[in-house]
Amino acid sequence: MYSPELLLRAQNTQVVFLDVDGVFTDGRLLYSEKNESLKQFNVLDGQGIKLIQKIGLIPVIISGRVGEHVKNRLVDLGVKHIYLGVDRKVLVAQNILQDLKLDWKQAACMGDDWPDLQMIIKAAFSCAPQNGHHEVLSRVDYVTLKKGGEGALREFCDLLLKAKGRYIDLLNDALNEN
Repeated sequence: MYSPELLLRAQNTQVVFLDVDGVFTDGRLLYSEKNESLKQFNVLDGQGIKLIQKIGLIPVIISGRVGEHVKNRLVDLGVKHIYLGVDRKVLVAQNILQDLKLDWKQAACMGDDWPDLQMIIKAAFSCAPQNGHHEVLSRVDYVTLKKGGEGALREFCDLLLKAKGRYIDLLNDALNEN
């Protein structure tokens, strides 16, 4: 499914920068009568986040929006690096890389819109869901077959697992668990 060149490009990934709206979700914003923001998350995407953490990849969530419900979902998935309400995502990403003693050659990024572009063009490997903005789609290494909020993030995680040579091991573990 993935070309050898694509897998090679993603092979050195150590840290994965992710947007929330349009990646973890379909990008729609729903508000209750009490003006509470609601989001819907896909469990396949959540499992993907757990799997990449299992092999030592570090997911870093950087979103322009805030919400306790978003933070709660990410904490449930074991994500330790959560940055919400961020205007300049690339600056947060750069600081994270410095703190982790990594550089952009070890970074992958998935985003869907203009606020993600600076991270996308700096990362060694980049991805967008198929319903991302055309300016993003034209600049990423891979466009998922799925849309944001509909399993696109899981597809990206599976690609990273395959690039790291761990997909089959983890699948076999799942098949053999008692």
